[in-house]
Amino acid sequence: MSPAAGAAAATSRLHPVPMEEAVGYGAIECAHEVLDEHALVLTHDRLFLLVNQRGDISPAGVCSFGLFQDDTRILSHSALSACGGPPVLLSAQVPSPYEAQIDLAVKDLPFGGNPWDPKNVIHIRRELVVADRLVERLTLTSYLGAPVDYWIEVTFGCDFADIFEVRGWRRRERGQYFAPGHRPDELTFAYRGRDGRLLRSGIRFRDPPDRLAGTTARWEIPLHGERRVELEWEVHAEDAEERRVFQVRGLDECRGTLRRVYETWRGTCSHWSTDVDDFDTLLHRATGDLRALHVEMDGGAVLSAGIPWYSTIFGRDSIISSLQTLPLNSGIAIDTLRYLARHQGRREDPFTEEQPGKILHELRRGEMARAGEIPHIPYYGSIDATPLWLVLLHETWRWTGDAVLVRDLLPHAERALEWIDRFGDMDGDGFVEYASTSEKGLRNQGWKDSGDGVPFPDGRLPEPPIALVEVQGYVHDAKVRMAELYRSVGQTERAAALRKEAATLRDRIRASFWLEELDTFALALDGQKRPVPTATTNAAHLLWSRVPTPAQARRVAGRMLQPDFFSGWGIRTLSAVHPVFNPMSYHNGSVWPHDNALVVLGMALHGHARAALPVVRALYEAGAHAEFQRLPELFCGVTRGSGSHPVGYPVSCSPQAWASGALFMLLQALLGIYPEAPAGVLHVRDPVLPDFLNELTVAGLAVGRSRVALQFRRHGSRTLANLLGVEGDGLQVRIELS
Repeated sequence: MSPAAGAAAATSRLHPVPMEEAVGYGAIECAHEVLDEHALVLTHDRLFLLVNQRGDISPAGVCSFGLFQDDTRILSHSALSACGGPPVLLSAQVPSPYEAQIDLAVKDLPFGGNPWDPKNVIHIRRELVVADRLVERLTLTSYLGAPVDYWIEVTFGCDFADIFEVRGWRRRERGQYFAPGHRPDELTFAYRGRDGRLLRSGIRFRDPPDRLAGTTARWEIPLHGERRVELEWEVHAEDAEERRVFQVRGLDECRGTLRRVYETWRGTCSHWSTDVDDFDTLLHRATGDLRALHVEMDGGAVLSAGIPWYSTIFGRDSIISSLQTLPLNSGIAIDTLRYLARHQGRREDPFTEEQPGKILHELRRGEMARAGEIPHIPYYGSIDATPLWLVLLHETWRWTGDAVLVRDLLPHAERALEWIDRFGDMDGDGFVEYASTSEKGLRNQGWKDSGDGVPFPDGRLPEPPIALVEVQGYVHDAKVRMAELYRSVGQTERAAALRKEAATLRDRIRASFWLEELDTFALALDGQKRPVPTATTNAAHLLWSRVPTPAQARRVAGRMLQPDFFSGWGIRTLSAVHPVFNPMSYHNGSVWPHDNALVVLGMALHGHARAALPVVRALYEAGAHAEFQRLPELFCGVTRGSGSHPVGYPVSCSPQAWASGALFMLLQALLGIYPEAPAGVLHVRDPVLPDFLNELTVAGLAVGRSRVALQFRRHGSRTLANLLGVEGDGLQVRIELS
């Protein structure tokens, strides 16, 4: 039988059911995006899982909970019931990004226990591992001391919701649901989307249940003595139209394979260690999270942005995460550069905002994208991804000295530069602006891309086209860097022209955006070229792009540490002096670790690393006291009180790539690590350790074809650097202390 005939036959055996009936087995209930701050998050490659502390996806269809693959929820309900339950939660642990261990207990009251002195007598261990599927195992142990006829039930459901629906989007119509299919060892859900694609999700039982009725599996388990009973199953998505045969590999095999994958990954990374265990834990968790967020897609590998809302390719996020992690592993940057180059814009499309030479913003693979309900196929509505890609290409060359990479990607770089001048500068005034052309696109297209993320101080929104201040800095930096790359390949005239363009742009930024009365630069120029006089961290990104004069740089750096910006937990995105300030907003007063890292690196580049130490301490303490000891995407910009951690933001992604990468950029900034791999030199300039660290060692720091080991020790206010060794030939390490 041909694949097409097999698919047709399989479809003919499905039984359509109306939407109202589908609700009974886990259909969408979400009205708006809500995250449980105590949710357990597991992820690996293109699969991620969010469950509550008990390991359940419950109630059915609850916002954000579920097992997701390629922007589709392939399990929307999984609820455990037990004889004598509901079980008591003992603990919930996430020892690695891909696994969780949950321990539950059942008391002896239903089995004749003393109501005045109930005891936990049945232990249930719930283990979950996410690989290319979800594998779950229950282990039951009885301590009753007498035999008991016990039972366990698990109820499943699947709504095949698109991730945008889970976030609260309402669709006019959906596809066709089918009744669940049953076999003794399998429960299958099926749905045909509006794009015509048939989706299946299957639960395969290694230990078939004694009864499989509707969507509930029940096991009858005689327990006696301290007998241990294990039950195991897996959940997987099947290819559309062509059913694949999945073999249950077992939880131990999946976990063992993943442990080897992560050990190999850590072996390719530099290793950072300090004399503070909590800080080392943050670095260890971040390194693992970055591997977990690495996805293989369309024949390439690249970092996804974050769990749960952004488990996909984002141009800007992947680029900034790659810049942050060059001191950790340059392979992230190389993969990102090549992947985004392959998807560089080729034509003009107002719906997706694609333009020749433009770097994509966001790629989605769910039903809504496939059916044309959203433009993310991919969507190109980003004003900064293209110049940032150029910055990444040069910075990767500085770390690796990879002339082959530069040669391969230089044609893409030329197209990106052409996009900046032809499409980015919409009105020919020398600045790069944006104005959305897609009815379903983003109003704001810089990193603060929420609808109100680019406001006047009173909250009014500027009319496009909008020229963001930091984007002008990125363009300046991109042209300076590309001039050096062109010079390195012998194109001296092109290099000279770019240097001249960059110098002209730098002077125009200083003249058009500087606001003397605010000690900083304007957030943007609106459609009438009027400054938007809102004090934000956007202006501080100019430090990283090396645009301000020394006097301006000193004033901007100082401004970021004033109480209206510095909350005690980090630098807010927007000054608290403005009426539009809201510490609980997404972009108008919150604290973002990646934003802080860029600001700190900019301060260090202008000689103000020591002044940035309070920011580094604040972020360390925020991460060390966070659940699972990782920095989240963002948190509220509420002024620090006596609490041990910042006020959480309700829908913050965690793990999130550029939050995980922020730590390594912060360390690069403080330690003054600046490579020049093409010249065979590594500079270490005026390192400074924060006062909570006395010692830091980095081993396996890759610069060109060499690997370096460095040790930093703090003696009072002075930090000394010591070269421990260099593996590989031809690298000079120059330690420069003032």
